[in-house]
Amino acid sequence: MFTEGANGMGYREVAVEEIREVLRLWLGLAVGLPAPGLRTIAARAGIDRKTVRRYIAAAQAAGLTREAGAAALTDELLGAVVAGVRPARPNGHGQAWEALVPFTEQITQWVKGGAPENPEPLTVTKIHILLARQGCVVPYRTLVRFATECCGYRRTTTTVRVADGDPGVECQIDFGYLGLLDDASTGKRRKVFALVFTAVYSRHTFVWLTHTQTLSAILEGCSAAWEFFGGVFAVIIPDNMKPIVTRADILNPRLSRGWLDYGQHAGFVTDTARVATPTDKPRVERTIHYVQNNFWAGERFSSLPDAQAAAVAWCQSTAGLRIHGTTAAAPAVLFDTDERTHLLPIPADYDVPIFKQVKVHRDFHASVGKALYSLPETWIGSTLDVRLDSEAVKFYHRGELVKQHPRQPAGGQSTDPHDYPADKAAYALRNISKLQSTCEHHGPHIGLYAARIVDDPRPWSRVRAVYTLLGLVRTYGPGPVDAACATALEFDVIAVPKIASMLEQATENTTPDMPVAAGSESSRFARDPSEYATNRTQLTLVPNPDNTIQE
Repeated sequence: MFTEGANGMGYREVAVEEIREVLRLWLGLAVGLPAPGLRTIAARAGIDRKTVRRYIAAAQAAGLTREAGAAALTDELLGAVVAGVRPARPNGHGQAWEALVPFTEQITQWVKGGAPENPEPLTVTKIHILLARQGCVVPYRTLVRFATECCGYRRTTTTVRVADGDPGVECQIDFGYLGLLDDASTGKRRKVFALVFTAVYSRHTFVWLTHTQTLSAILEGCSAAWEFFGGVFAVIIPDNMKPIVTRADILNPRLSRGWLDYGQHAGFVTDTARVATPTDKPRVERTIHYVQNNFWAGERFSSLPDAQAAAVAWCQSTAGLRIHGTTAAAPAVLFDTDERTHLLPIPADYDVPIFKQVKVHRDFHASVGKALYSLPETWIGSTLDVRLDSEAVKFYHRGELVKQHPRQPAGGQSTDPHDYPADKAAYALRNISKLQSTCEHHGPHIGLYAARIVDDPRPWSRVRAVYTLLGLVRTYGPGPVDAACATALEFDVIAVPKIASMLEQATENTTPDMPVAAGSESSRFARDPSEYATNRTQLTLVPNPDNTIQE
């Protein structure tokens, strides 16, 4: 093929076969047709009449006559015709291109930016205007090609096709947006995403539909994919999606704890693609467009489960049985033939855990999943890593397991008595028997006194009195307190303040005086009873005529 045109302006690629066809028609070699004129030749060959005239003139100049036969249309003749009609281009470019050459350095500076007068790169449209101001008027497309090839504008890089690798080894996964679908649980239309799994070797595909892009959704899709494929691929190549990659890096990406835990459970390794580099996972990138256009477009689904069932059927039949353009084989057939036997076994059901960080509070507990779990006093104020599943809650510090509890429902509590200090465990756990045992350890009468204190329908309400009694033991020692309790029990006085008063006055070993009835002893100011005796005068009533009583 070569380029032809007029006056060095509009050009198009013309095939040698087109020139041969023009000359064949001019020679009248078409079966059953006389030698036509230029207008007829142009119409039948699909070429402009003026271009036909130039071809024929160049052929005649090279020695072709109308009486010549088909043997005259040799490659040498056609080469002469091409040389005759090609515009003069010493450097392979036209006049417009040559006009841009003196401005190469200036255009490069405009494209890159960084100069004081233009710190930001300029667009080609603006460069086209600035060149016109300087008298360099060229077609816009020519300027784009010149800036791309000579000035670093939109510099493209080459790419190479990477081998598919061994069967059953690699699987590429990625999310693609499909559209909206009614959600029966909320009654609203929600976005639907497709988590696409593409086997690198066979191109066999599985599609998992979900409303979210969380780790739980990805793990559910993985479990369904392994059931669909009949095994697990040794290497998973994902995009840098947040649930999988917490920090992207070319050499050492940081994977999320949840994804690492699942990878260890399933037995695969992860080889993440580079950021903004779809060429690292081209198999699944192309498949996502195929899913969007061939499976989802134009379909109507009543619910997500209905759409998921249709997606599985589509993967098995339409996508799986089509003849792939690269492998020239049906992906499902190639997978069954070469890949299925190389997959890892399907793992057991995975209990999806929750990973988080929690702080241990002053009450010796940390809150995980709206439940409380105790930890030793050492970890108060520390932030620990937690792995929470349906069975257990595990606390880690720098990778070391420091505590494990059975999973509790929301609002529940799991407390290990050994996590409390010895002097606080009984109080915190309301352990009455433990308190009594502690009191008995200090003295038999102290233990008996404590038992009398908590002898109540609500013993927990009397525990503070027992703690006060133990405080007296720490202050005065077990001996004096035991003696005071013995004395108090002898007189059936159950009152801890009385014990404290006895200890303060050091009367715990003194027998108290018995109460004395009033009047049993003479008093200093008491008077003799005879002093209270009096002579009472007898009154005699005498009648009085005046109806008055006289004495």
